[in-house]
This record gives sequence, structure tokens and C-alpha cells, in this order.
Amino acid sequence: MRKFYFFIPITMAMLMLSCKDTKQTPLQMVTLDTSPLDTYFSNNMPADEPGGAILIMKGDSIIFSKGYGLADLELNTKIDANTLFNIGSISKTFVANAILMLQAEGKLSVEDNMALYFPDFKNKAIAEKVKIKHLITHTSGLQDTRETKTDSLFYLTAKDVENWYPTTQAEDLNFEPGTRYDYSNPAYNALALIIEEVSGMKWQKYVKNHIFKPSGMKTSTITDGPHPETGVSHGYIKDNGNWLEKDYGEEPTFAAAGNGGVWSSVNELAKYELALQAHKFISDAILEDSRTIKPWPNWQDTTPPFIGWSWFIDQTTDGFKTVGHTGSQGGFLCNYVTVPEKGITFIILCNTPRNVDGFTDFITEWLIKNSWL
Repeated sequence: MRKFYFFIPITMAMLMLSCKDTKQTPLQMVTLDTSPLDTYFSNNMPADEPGGAILIMKGDSIIFSKGYGLADLELNTKIDANTLFNIGSISKTFVANAILMLQAEGKLSVEDNMALYFPDFKNKAIAEKVKIKHLITHTSGLQDTRETKTDSLFYLTAKDVENWYPTTQAEDLNFEPGTRYDYSNPAYNALALIIEEVSGMKWQKYVKNHIFKPSGMKTSTITDGPHPETGVSHGYIKDNGNWLEKDYGEEPTFAAAGNGGVWSSVNELAKYELALQAHKFISDAILEDSRTIKPWPNWQDTTPPFIGWSWFIDQTTDGFKTVGHTGSQGGFLCNYVTVPEKGITFIILCNTPRNVDGFTDFITEWLIKNSWL
């Protein structure tokens, strides 16, 4: 579930977009031929294999939304735009938004350190240095000391608590908080646990009540141990010509939900984005702040900061912001891309590692051809 796997190609695609005429044509005046999209995705996701779902949205109008391939090879269940996928690290945006909502309620602050929530840190000095803001932005310097390879059986069922605990027992930091970027899944297991402590309920329930519900995400769900067992697509990888299932029970750390436990469809993620834009659960100011790169006065990394409150952010040559997140877990591979100033959102959810980079490029070229960007 690492950021750079798809986001750099997306950025290059967005750079292409910025070179085009930025004049927008009213949605109702354009007749779009979506057959090239359908042909391309049909050819790249065969009907008898695991595949994916694609959605493209301009403003609040869905231009394209369709599924390809099979959600469950055993049951021969077809994928459609309402099929639930594990969305991997896109889940982190839900966790971060929950933290920001609790901060708005005065129940916590992103300046809070770990000592306030986790008294079992082996090195108390680390607990006092690392703050919530460092966890959200992958700048904590915390070591991921999980023995996922040597103790893979344990991590097949280990939830947020078990995945976070080894990090609290490290004696040193990899670097001083707020000075470098190092992607951390355990950091989001910790954030989920903080949500539980502050809200007084399971973090999954908090997100369902405060984000899913106002967004109209009626079928989306969140991993809680082996949940969900039915009603979702399965993740697959191909090995020596055979499809192997890779999700709960086969993939270590899959049961840890704070870093990648949300299950949703392209249609419901579109509702999530629209709810964000309509400020149904966070204010305009909070949304803007969450999608603004966080500066660090003592930054030492060769790459400048590029993260807001969980969102990965870049800028085109014309100054247009791109905001998004990728997701990869087990056999699932996903992408969520927005160009807020142009009102463009497109979402790619796959239940096997398809060519998401290529899909992104093709969608971008199609949008350019149809003068949407």
C-alpha cells in the first residue's frame, strides 16, 4: 500500500491535461462517446477472470460507471459498478477524516503526542515526540518492527492492536518526526485506535455513522477481523497460470483495518467525494486544509513534502492541484484521482493487479479528447 506506485504516472498524466485548453464546456451540451472506454476495458479485463470497475465523474454527473470480469471465481459472480472491493490505502482518507472531525469537536488535536494515548511505549521519549500529525502524514519516523514474514500465521488474523503494538516497543526512531517521509501502515492502525479511545466506540462504527451515512454509502463496510465474509469481491493473483485467492486468511496483515479495511464500490466512492465537496461531514475549511500540503520547518528529505491530511497532492504546470490516493492489499489494486479545480474524479477498483497505470493514462487521454480538461 505505497503511494509512489501509481501516483507519479497520474501526475504525469495531469501534466498532459494542463497543456490543454482549460475552457470548460457545460456538461449538458456535450455528447460523449464512451464506447472507446468500454472497448478498452473489455479487452483488458476478460469476462471470465477477476477484473475491476471504473467510474468517471465531472462535477456531480457520472460520465461512465461500469464493471468488468468476475468478483468471485467460485460463484461466477460478475462485477458491476456496485460491487464492493477492498480499497486498500484509500481507506486511510476515511481514518484521517475521522481524526479531523474529532478535532473539530474538541476531542483531540493533531498536536497530541502518543504518550497521551499509548502508555505502553517502551521508549517514553519517542511517545512524547511523535504526534498525531506525524502519523497522518507518514512523517513519524516510527519503525515498522512487525515480523510479518517470520510469523505470518499470527499476522493472518492480527487486527489493529496487534499490528500497532510492535511499533511501540522499538527503542529508536528511523528519523526525527517531521523531517522525512516514510510510508507507515502501523501509523494508521494507531490512528484507528485513537478514534476508538476518543469517540468511545469502535472506529468502524464511528466512520459508518459519521462518514458513510451522511455520504449515502449504504453498502460500504469495514473489515473487523474476518468481516466481511460475504457480499464482496475476492482478491486474486495469478500464479503459474492459476488464480489464487489473496485476501482475508491468505494475506498477512489483511485483518488490520485502520490502514486498509474499507470495502466500497466505485458508485459509493463517488458519493464519498461528492459528500466531501458538499461538506456533509467536514467543513469547507477542513476539506481545504486536508487537501493542502503540510510544511515542515526542519524537513531533510530530498523530496519536498507532498502530503496533506492523508491525501497525496501535486500541481500541474498551470497550477492546477491533483489530489488522490492509491490502494493495494492482497489481490486488490485501486486508484482514486481528483482534479478539484476542474471537477474531475475518476476511480479504478480492481480485484487482481491490473495495469492501473495504463488505465489511468487511457482515461486521461479520453478526457482530453472530449475536452473535459
